Amino acid sequence: MKPVGILGGMGPEATILLMQKVLAAVPAQDDADHIPLIVHQNSQVPSRIKALIEGGGADPMPVLISMAQDLERAGAQALAMPCNTAHHYAVAVTHATSLPFLNMIDLTAGHLSTEGARTVGMLASPATRKAGVFEAAFAARDLTPLWAEDEDALLSIIRAVKAGEALDTLSPRLGHIAAEMTAGGADHLLIACTELSLMAHALPPGTPQTDSLDCLVQAIVGFSKA
Repeated sequence: MKPVGILGGMGPEATILLMQKVLAAVPAQDDADHIPLIVHQNSQVPSRIKALIEGGGADPMPVLISMAQDLERAGAQALAMPCNTAHHYAVAVTHATSLPFLNMIDLTAGHLSTEGARTVGMLASPATRKAGVFEAAFAARDLTPLWAEDEDALLSIIRAVKAGEALDTLSPRLGHIAAEMTAGGADHLLIACTELSLMAHALPPGTPQTDSLDCLVQAIVGFSKA
């Protein structure tokens, strides 16, 4: 199997969740049956929120480029980045090495289209909207994003996860926002922030839902085994 390099640390717990999901996706009988990952768990990547929302924050791009090159030198044969907002820098990461980049945004949009989604409730950082991360991929597939009316409430949940607040106190807040999106016309819910992937269980039943992290996991396993 081919090793996949992970640009991680955005945030650290979300990267660990990706690794757990990749582990669970493979019916293994021994260690060697699992997907080989080379994980760059770099918690020092400058804040995407500060750079894209608040302004004046350090540019994450040079660090991401350096990470991609480190992973190529370490022996990775493809790259993946389990952070939706950081895909604002996907073009730079793609051109930083000769490796294929498993683009979580394109993978997710393709999955949503296959599932018949039309209006997608976006459980995502406001930075993802402001940077237009999903814009081109959605437009190419006639998908319409429905963003949270109260983006500050959603951002506060994301910040709380990063700060280590107990997930059981945050989950009801996320569930309420998701229910509002469904009531507002979303026919599909999308977890598009890997901090929120830690609370996927909080989404209300009855509405189709997708986690972009799961789309990336499938691509990692598929590439490694191909």
